[in-house]
Amino acid sequence: MRTVLNIREAWRAIRANTLRSVLTTLGVVFGVASVIVMISIGAGTQQRIREDIEKLGPNTFTINPAPILVAGIRTSPGTGRSLTDDDAAVLSREFTHVDATPIVRVRAHMVSGGWNWSSWVLGITTDYLRIKDWNVANGRSLGFDEVGAGAKAVILGATVAGKLFPNDDPVGRDIRINHLSFRVIGVLAPKGETVDGLDLDDVALVPLAAARNHLAGRQSGRPRAVSAIVVKVDPAFALEPAKVEIRDSLRVRHGLVGGKEDGFLIHDMAQIHKLQEASSSALTILLASVASISLLTGGIGIMNIMLVSVTERTREIGIRGTIGASPNDILVQFLVEAVMLSMLGAALGVLLGIAGASIAENVFNLRTALSIEPVVLASSFAALVGIAFGYYPAWKASRLPPVEALRYE
Repeated sequence: MRTVLNIREAWRAIRANTLRSVLTTLGVVFGVASVIVMISIGAGTQQRIREDIEKLGPNTFTINPAPILVAGIRTSPGTGRSLTDDDAAVLSREFTHVDATPIVRVRAHMVSGGWNWSSWVLGITTDYLRIKDWNVANGRSLGFDEVGAGAKAVILGATVAGKLFPNDDPVGRDIRINHLSFRVIGVLAPKGETVDGLDLDDVALVPLAAARNHLAGRQSGRPRAVSAIVVKVDPAFALEPAKVEIRDSLRVRHGLVGGKEDGFLIHDMAQIHKLQEASSSALTILLASVASISLLTGGIGIMNIMLVSVTERTREIGIRGTIGASPNDILVQFLVEAVMLSMLGAALGVLLGIAGASIAENVFNLRTALSIEPVVLASSFAALVGIAFGYYPAWKASRLPPVEALRYE
């Protein structure tokens, strides 16, 4: 019963100075809203990074040839010719928990009627789509005979299909890739973009031999050279030990003994994205911590106003003391009022934070993920701020002797 009376008295005092009460809570309002928006954006970014890992394959990695020196200048990774079809075949045979497939990567210009587009063309085997967990949404995949014969057949990524056939079904149509005619046999299911802007659908797939013989050209002395090897590890096995095994196997196969450098580079995109997720999490915590400073500022505002309120209501305090209210009763009354001010600001801040997260996603195109956790966290912190900064004014009011209080007019 006494708690209800304290809440009622606190609400009466807040309503008696509505404008001042609202202005007092602004620091808490913006503090809570900022915390919710920052955490929502951070959670949305982490969610998108996890989706990117799923798109790329959480248990896959790519082996690229190491850079080579040309006239004393080190080229970019992947330009060497140290990897071959046989390397991929040996890895698949040697390790039962590993699937490996070679690819030849070529930048090519594609034309269909009056439409044209430049993109990456990958020469693949029949294992590529299975290893990458990629489906054909329209048409069919490459057959063994087509891959073996190096047929001029192509599967288009969703972006390439949209650029070359904006109004038509591309399946069964012919396109020109670097002036050579290829028949479109399928369109890949869309995968979208990664968080760093890489369009996974901006690609075309052709048989490995077709890419090597007709688009990239055979390399003298290395007729079976490939641009990269894509490796998938059985989910039952840990990725890092598998990478060590494969590295050791390739070093032995390539005769890299002693301190010789690897002739290849292993790129684990999932690991890179996990580091991005960790960085995003750390940044989110930092931004939320900075935003919480507004809550502390709001708490200082509440304390100042409560001190003014104690001065203005000394007569009320004196009357309550003379009719039997204990110092503890007065302390609780003013403390409840401070907490209610803080929680009022928290409620308005939650509404503003939800609206801010929606604006961030729909207007500024930022990925957000709203959940109950930041709302509870920000509201709890606001309540603690109300208690911490409201205690001193409440304590000061409870220690004011009733007789002295009644002297104030």
